[in-house]
Amino acid sequence: MTPTRRHLLLLLLLCISFLEAKAQDEPQSYQLTLGAYAESFYVYDFNEPEGGVRQPFFFNHNRHNEFNVNMGLIRVDLDHEKYRAKLAVQAGTYPQDNYAAEQDLLKNVFEANVGISLNNKNSLWLDAGIMPSHIGFENPFAMDNPTMTRSLSAENSPYFLTGVKLTFNPTERLTLAGLVVNGWQRITRVEGNSLPSFGTQVQYQFSKKVMVNWSTFIGSDFPDAERRMRYFNDLYLQFHWSKFSLTTGFDIGIQQQEKGSEDYHIWWVPTLIAQYRLHEKWQMAVRGEYFYDEKEVIISSISPDGFQTAGLSFNIDYLPSDHIICRLEGRWLQSRDMIFEKENNLRDYNVFVGTSIAMRIGERLR
Repeated sequence: MTPTRRHLLLLLLLCISFLEAKAQDEPQSYQLTLGAYAESFYVYDFNEPEGGVRQPFFFNHNRHNEFNVNMGLIRVDLDHEKYRAKLAVQAGTYPQDNYAAEQDLLKNVFEANVGISLNNKNSLWLDAGIMPSHIGFENPFAMDNPTMTRSLSAENSPYFLTGVKLTFNPTERLTLAGLVVNGWQRITRVEGNSLPSFGTQVQYQFSKKVMVNWSTFIGSDFPDAERRMRYFNDLYLQFHWSKFSLTTGFDIGIQQQEKGSEDYHIWWVPTLIAQYRLHEKWQMAVRGEYFYDEKEVIISSISPDGFQTAGLSFNIDYLPSDHIICRLEGRWLQSRDMIFEKENNLRDYNVFVGTSIAMRIGERLR
């Protein structure tokens, strides 16, 4: 075990011991939960790219022709009616790829935050630390998503943010949130950037079957000397009818071409995912998507037309229990230009198949 992992394990054990001690002081109001999550996978890319990493714009299941672990995670959650805390450490190809810009120790931190209630009704909360992003309808846990792999929109917008978040629930159906964070999927702010970033979220549950979410991000991911402002909107709707569910989303963002410029580059991403429960233990999903980023604000390519790519995938899942999901997926990507590596040549399409097994367990300690 490396020194970094030893330190993280020691930190987690100390946190558990501390929270257990506090729980004993007030056993009537604490809930302490220890959980774990693991997902192994195998992907075969028919373009057979050289090296293990397949595509620079994927951060999950991004290995070719090898068995690997996308994520292994241990977490502890403390819940009290007036405050809460979460700590989770991780390992696998997901943190290797998605946290590459962070310091070594921080790459293994999935979540670390504390929150306090600010009113008597506990409808107003302030949370601070490393936390899941308020953007998008997918997250790094495969069990929570309708497909094995993540959509292009999810892979290329923040999975996590670091800062403070104020959340208000005026009713059971409505959630309002405002954030001040270190940047676009950052734990440590970009060196030389003194400007914090901001975000908002409005989520409304019309019923158990229909929900709409609108999230925004405003900030810069550049040092002050070359600051270019970025404005991003994420809108999605989710529908659930008996055995059928539908998610439709649309992302659109603009970024200044140069510092102080009134001209902007634009990118946009529509996504549609339909899932059907075939049986108590079987389900399937189909996804269609398109990512338009001609000026390469988010995704760099070797094409003169930037990144303009459509995708289609089919997914079938087997759920032997509530804690385990086994998945098989085929995915096709079609680009406007030749951007996908094939031996010593390039192609305008990419096809791959993948399979994964994910498990989540949790136990209440107090």
